[in-house]
Amino acid sequence: MNFWEEITKNKVLLAAILGWVIAQALKVIYILLTEKKFDISRFVGSGGMPSSHSAFVSAMTTAVGFVEGFGSTLFAIAFVLSFIVMYDAAGVRKAAGEQAKVINDLQEMLHGEVPVYLKELLGHTLLEVIVGCLLGIAIGLLMFL
Repeated sequence: MNFWEEITKNKVLLAAILGWVIAQALKVIYILLTEKKFDISRFVGSGGMPSSHSAFVSAMTTAVGFVEGFGSTLFAIAFVLSFIVMYDAAGVRKAAGEQAKVINDLQEMLHGEVPVYLKELLGHTLLEVIVGCLLGIAIGLLMFL
């Protein structure tokens, strides 16, 4: 079997990628429904509802559980790494986004404009992480049921 055939048959990788794609598409739909605007940039942007990072890693972890067994060392490693990613999304990256907003506001207050705009939508709320995680688990389950 060649490289591309193996990649396309890797259910763990496919579950993870599908988790990311669906979560990113849902961000576009969520903005359309809540803000009444079509913003395709949300398909590749970070932050927002649901967390695509959480969907990506939880779909991967769920798929690893089905392939390797939920009692396997590989599942444990995937689970721990997923937890770190989700904790970081709701913690460190969220705090960095809040700091960027304060810095942007200060620049505008001091200069009347924002000469160097810092990206504010970096992390996630706990709800966004939980919804992304549940989405990823559902995708992982659907890949094997």
